[in-house]
Amino acid sequence: MSFENKIKELLEKREQAKLGGGQKRIDSQHTKGKLTARERIHILLDEGSFEEFDMFVTHRCTDFGLEEQKIYGDGVITGFGTVDGRLVYVYAQDFTVFGGSLSLAYAEKICKVMDKAMKVGAPVIGLNDSGGARIQEGVNSLAGYAEIFQRNINASGVIPQITGIFGPCAGGAVYSPALTDFIVMTKDNSYMFLTGPKVVKTVTGEVVTEQELGGAMTHGSKSGVAHFVADNEEEGLMLIRKLLSFLPQNNLEDPPLAANDDPIDRLEDDLNAIIPENPNKPYDVKDIIYAVVDYNEFLEVQRNYAPNIITGFARFNGMPVGIVANQPKYLAGVLDINSSRKAARFVRFCDAFNIPLVTLVDVPGFLPGTVQEYGGIILHGAKLLYAYGEATVPKITVVLRKAYGGAYCVMSSKHLRGDINYAWPMAEIAVMGPKGAIEILRSKEIKAIENDEERLKFVIEKENEYLEKFATPYNAAKYGYIDDVIEPRNTRFRIIRALQSLATKKDVNPPKKHSNIPL
Repeated sequence: MSFENKIKELLEKREQAKLGGGQKRIDSQHTKGKLTARERIHILLDEGSFEEFDMFVTHRCTDFGLEEQKIYGDGVITGFGTVDGRLVYVYAQDFTVFGGSLSLAYAEKICKVMDKAMKVGAPVIGLNDSGGARIQEGVNSLAGYAEIFQRNINASGVIPQITGIFGPCAGGAVYSPALTDFIVMTKDNSYMFLTGPKVVKTVTGEVVTEQELGGAMTHGSKSGVAHFVADNEEEGLMLIRKLLSFLPQNNLEDPPLAANDDPIDRLEDDLNAIIPENPNKPYDVKDIIYAVVDYNEFLEVQRNYAPNIITGFARFNGMPVGIVANQPKYLAGVLDINSSRKAARFVRFCDAFNIPLVTLVDVPGFLPGTVQEYGGIILHGAKLLYAYGEATVPKITVVLRKAYGGAYCVMSSKHLRGDINYAWPMAEIAVMGPKGAIEILRSKEIKAIENDEERLKFVIEKENEYLEKFATPYNAAKYGYIDDVIEPRNTRFRIIRALQSLATKKDVNPPKKHSNIPL
């Protein structure tokens, strides 16, 4: 064969590989409202930056007639490219080839890009759309999954790992996304579950649809498995690009600085009046977040799950930070099982990747009741406590209003190596609220007053005394537990100056094989 014909053969094979399972299956994918694997990569990466690996890989199975069905790429597209000029590795499962099912050769392609990403210190992005294990390959397919899982584990805390679920993801396939840092799902077309509706009906008798069992809204609001829920694939891919803009390439680098001309000394006068006079009245803590961050931009994580705590990314003077904030608008901002887990994982992610933490506190305590206690609130609450105590990144805390009991300790207090702890003048820092405190401290005196009116007057008087003496920021400040009581409108400036002062912070944990976080 002449050299010219060899070039022609190469180009033909490339075109063949790009068609995946063929035009008919590509059309079917579009009919379902889904993009193809290559279209997803094109949207995700900077134009013209994708460099593909293993385009000509095929499976090696000779059972069930598969030896007659070999397609270039074997159902997954792998390689590297850039997002905003920064290197990322990517794999995209191709549903047009054997339903995106995983073979050993397919798994080896994914493992190769993960290994390369670890060597050079760059994020890995997986775009999932697969029917699961390729049954014809038997244990080889399971081995392929386990090889991927091991790499997910090795990469955890070393390079960012992000998964987009843009179709089916079932059975053992769900564990690779679960081991990654963030999961993005799309409404209507994506789902994740260990066992599908048919098995559920057979085993438990429950009748449930795929979306009810494992759809984006189920995992975005009920289980907390999904960190972001997008209306469509384009939005999901743009979310991944946005998320990457806050993250470093790896655990040895700092997060990327962005240009900023939002004045660092911008005053927000509305914050001086945002806390209601009535301590039992709610407000939206997100109004405070948007007011103090650069350009009022905040990327919320797990928006629909455990809404009594807010987590997400923002910038202060161009510096990426992770924000954790109690949300008085939901359950009074109380800590419970779900909110503790949500915040703990977010804190640990930020600490792993050198992202400073800003914590806004308005917490009345932990949610009481048998549901919480039987569900292990002690262990789950300890996860958040542990996460903050373990974190060595800069930690800045602002107590906005309530900080009661053990919840005060947990929410990045000075005693958990909080670097700079501020409080607003209306902050109430105490063992418990005034009502509960007086019922305990003055119980005998209260019982001794027979007249209802006089009893109520006495209780109110003692509650006010308690508030003035104990539930103020100045009581904590006199011990140095609060570094300063600040004017609310000046919060942005004080946080930025604190971050600047902590830019060279060094803190270490004792040498150990690994910690034993309460799980």
